[in-house]
Amino acid sequence: MPRVPGLRSNYALVCRLVYFGRMLDKIRLHAAGRLPADYQKNLGIGFDARCCEFLGVDYAALKARVLAGGSEAEIAAWCHERGGARSDDQCNGFNRFLMKLGWRDDRTPVLRQRIAEFGLTGRPIETFFDLNEFDEDRDPVGTRAWELRPPVVVLVMGVAGTGKSTVGEALASALSWEFRDADSFHPAANIAKMAAGQPLDDHDREPWLAAIRDHIGVTLKRGESAIVSCSALKERYRQALGGNAAGIAWVYLHGSPELIRERLAGRAGHFMKPGMLDSQLAALEPPQFGLSLDVSEPPDALIGRIRAHLAL
Repeated sequence: MPRVPGLRSNYALVCRLVYFGRMLDKIRLHAAGRLPADYQKNLGIGFDARCCEFLGVDYAALKARVLAGGSEAEIAAWCHERGGARSDDQCNGFNRFLMKLGWRDDRTPVLRQRIAEFGLTGRPIETFFDLNEFDEDRDPVGTRAWELRPPVVVLVMGVAGTGKSTVGEALASALSWEFRDADSFHPAANIAKMAAGQPLDDHDREPWLAAIRDHIGVTLKRGESAIVSCSALKERYRQALGGNAAGIAWVYLHGSPELIRERLAGRAGHFMKPGMLDSQLAALEPPQFGLSLDVSEPPDALIGRIRAHLAL
């Protein structure tokens, strides 16, 4: 089944609990008419029921509270007020239980049946969490999702033509993370200006940087990891995006002007023209933090270096 936009991974750790954020997503998506029918039949049962049982709250009451609005933290606080506070040890124990459901227990035969029904025979699936992840085109085994690492947004930066999108998309695919190209955050006026061969000024960049920073903040708050490609040529732009703050990792792609010009000349249908490279190179302030990579290496090698550097 294709991944559902707005539906978090089972492994996303939200308010100390796995699955909790996903359960809230399902409630909101269903109310908005955006939850596929195959998911609707399990609302309030299965993992939803187990999570509510652990929290000591009724699913119907939780649903009403979620639809009333509020952040995940506020909803979690409501759960603790209704069902009693849960210690870190209790949350950790519940997480381990939920993540291992289907592994060498009474549910294993059902898991094996579901694997066959979903057409996932041959995949390294040992738990129901893994089943759901593979079914939504995520690879929890390759990324060791059960380690519950803190979320991170990897910002792949550099001038046009360094392969930010190519590397970012390939890295996101390898990690089963979301990828966004910074170009998608530009307002229409900026795109029209660049298409006309006019470089952007800092006034033009303000709403663009703010939109990217908001995306980073929302992603981390949801307990998710992601990849964003962004030129981020100057230090003040990088600081506007969060700088070297926790949860943000930088990858700086660079190469010889000759190689980059050759790549730009071979691109069709992009608003960034080869003649604009000189202005970007003149504006570039190489970062003093993060991982620096020469793009003369093939993308697979670059991705390997990034994963090794970030232990992904």
